[in-house]
Amino acid sequence: MRNLHIASAFCALALAAAMPSAAAAQTPPSAPPVCEVDRPVRFSGLNWESNLVLAGIERYVLEHGYGCKTSVEIGETLPMLAALQRGDVDVTPEVWPGQIEGAWKKALSSGRVVGVGHVYDAGEGWYVPRYTAERHPGLKAASDLARFKEVFADPEDPGRGRIYGCPAGWACGTLNENLLRALGLDRDYALFAPGSGAAQKAAIVSAYKRKRDIVFYYWTPTSLVGALDLVKLELPPFDQQAYTCMTDPKCAQPVATEFKPNPVVTGLNTGFARDAPQLAAFFAKLTVPEDAIDATLGWLENEGKEPEDAARYFLKQYGAVWRQWMPAETAARVQAALAKE
Repeated sequence: MRNLHIASAFCALALAAAMPSAAAAQTPPSAPPVCEVDRPVRFSGLNWESNLVLAGIERYVLEHGYGCKTSVEIGETLPMLAALQRGDVDVTPEVWPGQIEGAWKKALSSGRVVGVGHVYDAGEGWYVPRYTAERHPGLKAASDLARFKEVFADPEDPGRGRIYGCPAGWACGTLNENLLRALGLDRDYALFAPGSGAAQKAAIVSAYKRKRDIVFYYWTPTSLVGALDLVKLELPPFDQQAYTCMTDPKCAQPVATEFKPNPVVTGLNTGFARDAPQLAAFFAKLTVPEDAIDATLGWLENEGKEPEDAARYFLKQYGAVWRQWMPAETAARVQAALAKE
């Protein structure tokens, strides 16, 4: 019995000795972090929601985890790519190399820009609401649309169906027109081009709220796809030769293929990456699961909040994701800042 008491006492002492170490591991370091650059880190604020949310996430981490000041410059894709090359901005959170293939290759070859990490896979496709798929279980692939033109009747030409394409003037218009021809749907369907992205989104949301059947082109990640319950119509496996022809307005005999996968990277100014290796390592590790970005953008849409609010939502909901992007001490500082909000 005495040996049992001694053993118990020893265990208690060992546990007590271990407890401060465990607590210390969970306590943010007392010394404030020092940013690797002595000026604000400048972000490209491209004019779509996922990029602005990513910028918000990354700015919060840099400010609270790495002790940096940050700023954001709002602009369009190509002007901001030029700014990244000049060093007027340091970070572009979301670069779609496949959408700006020529310009991106030119930027990389200049040596003034580098693409790091794999943020997520952006995608494109033709969608229907899930309620439409359930009403018409035979509709699974885009090629099946030939049998359902009455379901998607064009208000301006009831003898044909309507597919809502991308806004007029966008590069995806050529892709959609050639895909329509490749599937042999051009006689039975009209491809409708809304006047703007806002008009496209409004038409889709209006139909969805009224439970009206609609088929449309859209891309991911976006708040609309994150907020609505949709089904992506199947297309043949991706074929580069077929896709190259589909991007050409003069493609004589288009062949149907899945839209090209678009691995999104983070764009960094090379000088910035050289001067801030710890920050560059953070951006290189940054990757966001598809379900996490979709859910975050869906929350943004449904709650009617701002991208900065969605950034904090992500950080509070997906700690297991973002802690992998940075050292434990840095993650502890970010978590401590979130706990105070």
